[in-house]
Amino acid sequence: MTTKGTPGRMIRVDEETWAAYGEVCEAKGLSRAADLRVYIKREIAAHKRRLREAAES
Repeated sequence: MTTKGTPGRMIRVDEETWAAYGEVCEAKGLSRAADLRVYIKREIAAHKRRLREAAES
């Protein structure tokens, strides 16, 4: 496993789901890792936005 300067992480996903996810990512032109990073960053931004909005209320 190459990490390209970032720590590697391990997740557990069944084979059928992992294969289907690979097809989805290939259609998007992304690796699974890149797609997961996009998702994670989007979730963090949404969480921070919700916290900010709650603090402003």
